Amino acid sequence: MADIFAVLIPILIVDAVNPVLFAFMVYAAGTERPVSNSSAILLGHTCAYFIVGIALALGLEQLTDRLENPQLIDYIIGFLIGVLLIGVAFRSPNKSQKQEEPSGTLTPIKALGLGAIVNFVGIPFALPYFAALDQILKADLAVIDSIMVLAAYNLFYALPFLIIPVLVKIIGKRSQSILGRINGIVERVSSYIMPILLALAGFVLVVDALKFMLTGKGLF
Repeated sequence: MADIFAVLIPILIVDAVNPVLFAFMVYAAGTERPVSNSSAILLGHTCAYFIVGIALALGLEQLTDRLENPQLIDYIIGFLIGVLLIGVAFRSPNKSQKQEEPSGTLTPIKALGLGAIVNFVGIPFALPYFAALDQILKADLAVIDSIMVLAAYNLFYALPFLIIPVLVKIIGKRSQSILGRINGIVERVSSYIMPILLALAGFVLVVDALKFMLTGKGLF
């Protein structure tokens, strides 16, 4: 069972680059309960990720069967999604628009729910997580072993984000400037990387659909 982590660790590194979760945790670190709220967001996100992973794994076999026997409508949908992705990637960003922050006083209970919501919203774009689930299923482990591996994956995913509540706990309000700078770097890097990834994904979907329509066989 330990061999599977040699495959999962590279996927995990890519998956853990989540600027949205990091930004919300930085926001929570600036509230009246910085440690509790930022920890609650991470806990809510991690628990939701684990639950969604189990749900996806249960339906992945049926999804795989459909992917192995695609129909024309699947490629039409893929073509439309690809065009949308390319459009989003090349859309001029509105720099004057600021990211909205949760309204009202943030409490640990609200933060827990907020973390889960952040996860649910981002699931359609969590391609590395789908890849990790696929590798776990391919390993043909016992059910309990598969759940343990998935739980370990999610725990390791959460570890880098623990830097926020730990830093706040150790140095208090002085952590705000440090976290702000880190968040700024993450946002700037993401602003360059994400459009490229979106454009590439959109291009592949469009080419895949066009190839199927012309030759009867897609790229994959």
